[in-house]
Amino acid sequence: MVKNGIDCVDRWHKVFDGKRLGLITSISGVDSHLNSTIDILHKKYRLTALFGPEHGVRGNVGAGGDVEDYIETDTGLPVYSLYRKKSKRLTGEMLDKVDAVVYDIQDLGVRYYTFISTMIYALEECARFEKEIIILDRYNPLGDLAEGNCLKPGFESFVGAYPLCMRYGLTVGELAFMVNEEKNLGCRLTVIPCEGWNRHTMHPETGHVWVMPSSGIPRYETALVYGGTCLFEGTNISEGRGTTAPFEIIGAPFVDAGKLVKHMTEKRLPGVLFSPAYFTPCFSKFQGEACEGIHIHVTDIRAFRSTICGLELLDAIKTIYEDRFAFLDPYEGSTRRMEDLLFGSDQLTKKTVSKEELLAGFERDAKAFSERKKAYHLYE
Repeated sequence: MVKNGIDCVDRWHKVFDGKRLGLITSISGVDSHLNSTIDILHKKYRLTALFGPEHGVRGNVGAGGDVEDYIETDTGLPVYSLYRKKSKRLTGEMLDKVDAVVYDIQDLGVRYYTFISTMIYALEECARFEKEIIILDRYNPLGDLAEGNCLKPGFESFVGAYPLCMRYGLTVGELAFMVNEEKNLGCRLTVIPCEGWNRHTMHPETGHVWVMPSSGIPRYETALVYGGTCLFEGTNISEGRGTTAPFEIIGAPFVDAGKLVKHMTEKRLPGVLFSPAYFTPCFSKFQGEACEGIHIHVTDIRAFRSTICGLELLDAIKTIYEDRFAFLDPYEGSTRRMEDLLFGSDQLTKKTVSKEELLAGFERDAKAFSERKKAYHLYE
């Protein structure tokens, strides 16, 4: 079985001993026996504070919901929010309570997933306030492959905090080294590495059960498609939230399921099949309304390309339902559409840029990023 960083802490005793530790974690912060990282570090070392990212330290907050400061019942430790309306960063006051910040969250290897934004912000603030950061590394469930476009300057946000490909093929520890080096942060960074992980190994081959890192990613199959179908969050099409298969089911009240499935099946995309979906979301877009759409079934996890599938599906719906499809307007106080922030540029929402040009950009960016990231590989 692959061992994550939390499974190896006993061999890194000197890194933790005698320090006041603050922990950034969530529901996926567990060892191979599903013991909580909070409980492990609290028992072994001097854990003095918890920091809650999106969804909270116990995973009890829905997507986009406010994470509050409070005292954690099980441990008696203070929990400080890193998902506040005004800021999503560590403050000097928070960091005064610790000597080192520990980070342990299961990443997906997809740019929009906000846990890596929290990690990047933590690196920056730890560098600023001269605090150490310790990453308990975890395997990338999607392996080594880079896919999709790279985020462009001016489109940075909490759903895209760094110029990465949509699927970027690094562990969070490797990503931390990349950011620290490329931004010349000079942060005191220690990565407790995984053991027994080959970078081409994907989740089903690790021996681990799937612990959903958030309620929107309940299954490994969800993680496989998320790199492409998350783009629907910036549209008036349901990305399947409010169903039992978020990001795997895509649709709307005005979609004809049979027509869309036929259209996508004819593309003969590798590693995937499509079936009609008929659903009524219990929350989020089209709550309580009958919808039709498509259910994405990954049949070959190595051949499947999530970003290409997502773009092809979005283009198909946009083309077939040109009079009904729309990109959502910017949120109040924002100057950019959500879709542009997710995509990392405004190329997708421009009517003058073709699907073929976007796909060519995917290929160029992924090739360049694959070379760039090699300098930070910790695993063969």
